[in-house]
Amino acid sequence: MAALCEGYTLCGLVPAPNQLSSEIQGIEEERDCDHVIVTKSARSVTLYKVSDQKPLGSWTVKQGQTLTCPAVFNKHTNEYVAVSDNKVIRIWKEDDVILDKTFKATVSADVWKVHCALVGEPAVLFQRGAVRLLDSLLSAPQQPVEEVLVQEEAIRWSTSIVAETQQLIIFTTELKGDHFLYLQRLNGNSVQKYRLEPEEPGLSPLSFWASYRDKNICLLYLYPNGHVYQSLVSVRGPAVDEGPQVVPLPRDQLLSLPVGEELLEAASAIFLDDAHVAVVGVPHPSAGPGKDFLCIWNTNFQTLQAAKEMAGKLYGQLWSYSSKLFIPHGKALSVIPFACPRSSLASALGKLKQVKIEEIKPLTLVPSWNTILHGEKAVPPKPVETRKTRTTRKTQLSPSLTIDQVQDLIKTAPAEEVQKEVERLLSRQDLQDLQLSLGQLALTVVSRSLADPAFYSSSTLTQLVHTQCLSHSVCPDLLPLALEKKDYFLCQLCLQFFPDIPEAMTCACLKAFISLPDADAEKLSLEPDSVSFMEMLISNEHAQTGLQNGFSPMSYEEDHTDTIDGPQTKAKERENASPQQICPLGLHKAALINEVLQTAYSETFLLPHLKDFSSDHVVLFLQYLEFLYLRYSTDGFIQTQGCRSPSLNQIMDWVCMLLDAHFTVLVMTPVAKGLLLNLQCFVRSQVRLFSELGKIEGSLQELNNMKMKKDTGEYSIEIIELY
Repeated sequence: MAALCEGYTLCGLVPAPNQLSSEIQGIEEERDCDHVIVTKSARSVTLYKVSDQKPLGSWTVKQGQTLTCPAVFNKHTNEYVAVSDNKVIRIWKEDDVILDKTFKATVSADVWKVHCALVGEPAVLFQRGAVRLLDSLLSAPQQPVEEVLVQEEAIRWSTSIVAETQQLIIFTTELKGDHFLYLQRLNGNSVQKYRLEPEEPGLSPLSFWASYRDKNICLLYLYPNGHVYQSLVSVRGPAVDEGPQVVPLPRDQLLSLPVGEELLEAASAIFLDDAHVAVVGVPHPSAGPGKDFLCIWNTNFQTLQAAKEMAGKLYGQLWSYSSKLFIPHGKALSVIPFACPRSSLASALGKLKQVKIEEIKPLTLVPSWNTILHGEKAVPPKPVETRKTRTTRKTQLSPSLTIDQVQDLIKTAPAEEVQKEVERLLSRQDLQDLQLSLGQLALTVVSRSLADPAFYSSSTLTQLVHTQCLSHSVCPDLLPLALEKKDYFLCQLCLQFFPDIPEAMTCACLKAFISLPDADAEKLSLEPDSVSFMEMLISNEHAQTGLQNGFSPMSYEEDHTDTIDGPQTKAKERENASPQQICPLGLHKAALINEVLQTAYSETFLLPHLKDFSSDHVVLFLQYLEFLYLRYSTDGFIQTQGCRSPSLNQIMDWVCMLLDAHFTVLVMTPVAKGLLLNLQCFVRSQVRLFSELGKIEGSLQELNNMKMKKDTGEYSIEIIELY
C-alpha cells in the first residue's frame, strides 16, 4: 500500500497574494538524485543538496532582467542553462559567481523552455513550436526559426523524454478552446500532431504529465471537474515531414476525483508508477471542502491509499524525483518521500496478510548421532510456546477495540487501561494503516493530561512516539507536557524522532537539562545507546594517543606564546586555561544535552532564544562542549557505530552560536577568560589543519594536471618538487 513519509522543508517561499502559482518556476534534478536546482522569483537559480536541506550555490540576474524559463543541468558538460528575457540563453558552471559575466547568446525568436533529458542533448523549444538542439543553435544564434504553430495557438506545457534511443520533445497547445499534443522527434527531425478529445465546454486541462512505459508515451492530464485521463501515444507512430497532420488522440478515464460543488482552480496530477497517481489541490474525500491535501490514488482499484494535509495555500505545483515529491505550499517548499509497493487487490482492500519473520523462518533440525549412524528419520521438534507467543495468542483470542473505541476509552479510562489498549492496538495493526490515527490518539492523551492533572500516561506516549509516525506539528503540546512533567526520557525520544521541533522548544529543553541537578539526573532511565556513548567517552577521558584533527597539547602551549602580557602572566593564564580534561556534567545529564546538539535548527531562529540563557549556564555549556572537542580531537576517538553521538561539526557550530549570542557577557566574566583562551586555541588548530589540507590539495591537483612524458624509455627517474 502506498505511503507518504514524514517530510521536511527544503527552502522558504515568499507567498504572493491572489496568485494561483508560487514563485517557483521549476525544479530540475542535477548531478544525482540528491541534488536539485530550483528556479524562483523570476531572477534566481539555487542549487540544493536535498538530504542536507542546504543550498550549495545561488545565481541571480541583474535588476530589470527576468528568467523566463527554469534552469536545467547538462550532465555532459556539467553546465547550467537558462533563458532570460525570452531570447538570451545563459550558460554557466558551478564555480561561476557572477551570472552576468558568464556566457550569453541572443537568439532570433522567443524561447518557451530549454529541456535536458537524462541521456540526451539539451534542446530549445521556441514559443512558436520550433525545436533546436542547443549546440547547433549556439553555432549560429541568429539563424531563422520556423513557425510550427498557427496564429493564436499557444504552448501550455512541455517536457522531454528519451525512448528507444530517441529523444522526444512533447508539448501541448491551446487554440480557441481546442487542445493539441505535439510529438517532436529530434533524431529524425519529424513532428506529429494529435487532437485531444474535448471535455465539457469551457474546461481546459489544469496539468499535464508524461512518462515512457511499454513502448508508449503515457500522457496524464487533469481537468477542473476532477476527471483524470490517460492517453497513449506510440513512439513508433506515423510522422510526416511536410507539416504535421492532426490525428485524433483517444483517452481513458483513470479517476474521477471528488471536487465538490466548485471547480478546481489550481491542481496537479502526476504518475508515480503504473498504478499510482499523486494529486495535489484536490479535496480529501472525507475531510470537507478544503483543498490543502496531497493524496496518492491507486488507479487500478480507484482507492485513496495515502493522504497528507499541507499547511498553507497550495498552488497546484508538484514535481517528483527519486521517490520524493517536491511541493510548494504556504511559505515553504517541502520534500515528502513516498513509497509505492506493487499493488494487488488484497492490499487495496486492506486484506493483505503481513507475514512476520517468525512465520517464514524455517525450523532448524539439529541432527543427532542416531540419525548420522543409523539413518533414523529426524523428528521435527515441537515448537516451544514462549511467553511472547502465549501473550500474542491470548491477545488474539480476546476481543479487540477499534481505533475510535480506543480514542473514546482514552477520555475516561485509567492510565493503566489506556496503556494496555494502545499497546494491543499497536501490536495487531500495521503502522501504515494507523499513521493518520496515531496523531489523533496522541492529541487525545495529551489533551486529557493537560485538563486532568491526575492523569498522565508516560508509557502510552512513549509507545506512540516510538512508532516514529508522530511529529511536533502533529502534536505540538506533547513535548511541552513532557517538560512540565519532567519526563526526560520522553523528551529524549521526541528530540530523536521529531524532525520539526521549533528552536524555542529546543532551547527550552536545553535550559531544563542544564538546570537539572546531577544527582537527580543520575536517577533517570534514559535511552541506552546515548548513555553507553557517554560511559565510553568518560572512561577514556585520560587516555591520549597523540595528534588528532590538528590539535595536541604541544600545539596548545605554542598557541599561547604570543600573548602581550609578561612571562608570569602568561604562565598563570596557561595554568588557569588548561584544557578541560574532566567532564563537567554527570553521565545522564550529558546524554540529554547530546540529543539537543543533534537536533535540527535554523541559526537565525535559534540565536534569539540562546540569548535568554544565564552566564553560568553558558559557561557550563561551553565547558562541556570544550570537553567533547578534546575527546574527539586529541584522544584518537572513533565514534562507535550504533551509538547516538554528536558530530564534531555540530559541536563547533554550537560553540560558535554560543559565542555569538553571549560574547560581550563572556568577555566581562572572569571565570570565562581561560575558557575563551582555550576556544581561541581550538580555532587556531582548526585553521592550521585546514591550511595544511589546502596545501596538500593544491599539490595533488598539480600532480593530477601534470602531463606524462611520452618517451620515458625503459628506465627513468623523475624528481617532482612540490614547493
